[in-house]
Amino acid sequence: MFGMGKKRGDEPEVDAAVEELAGADTVAFGGVGIAGTLLPVTEAYRRVEAALAERPEAVREKVDRLLRRGSPAGKAYAATLLERVDPVAARDAWSRLREDSGEFTTFSGCVMGSANLREYAADRLAGP
Repeated sequence: MFGMGKKRGDEPEVDAAVEELAGADTVAFGGVGIAGTLLPVTEAYRRVEAALAERPEAVREKVDRLLRRGSPAGKAYAATLLERVDPVAARDAWSRLREDSGEFTTFSGCVMGSANLREYAADRLAGP
């Protein structure tokens, strides 16, 4: 049936979150700084992550588009999102991203750093 499995009115919110990720210059999956503040891009990531879990088919094409057209940080977010719904596609994405030397800022708690997508992707492929 039409509209089944889709929450009414949240598609514009997901689109806005994907746009936020597309222009991201920072990768942070949790709170940053002493106060543990969530960056707008982290909140956007979480919105897309939740929507992807609820409606993988509908949101997947947005994530794929983010992977193709996003900033280096946006591409990192997209490949990370793919890990949750299609690990094979995620691995393929990370492999392709090893060719991208784009740079972005990273945060892990209070620690700010920088990365280039080539190294970040290689680290993700290497695993824990």
